[in-house]
Amino acid sequence: MQVSVRDNNVDQALRALKKKLQREGVFREMKLKQHFEKPSVKKAREKAEAVRRARKLARKKALREGGV
Repeated sequence: MQVSVRDNNVDQALRALKKKLQREGVFREMKLKQHFEKPSVKKAREKAEAVRRARKLARKKALREGGV
């Protein structure tokens, strides 16, 4: 990952880097890897995340179709 520093503005570059890392999910992954997660717990968490993503997608799709 690369962020360019313009006009010696390191603060702005840091903000951009943090935003990119957040978008990529690096912070979330680091937090999850701090402690061991049992395989059964991991499977349940991933399944719940998939359900949340599917519901969110369905909500957005319904809004788009209903709003048009």
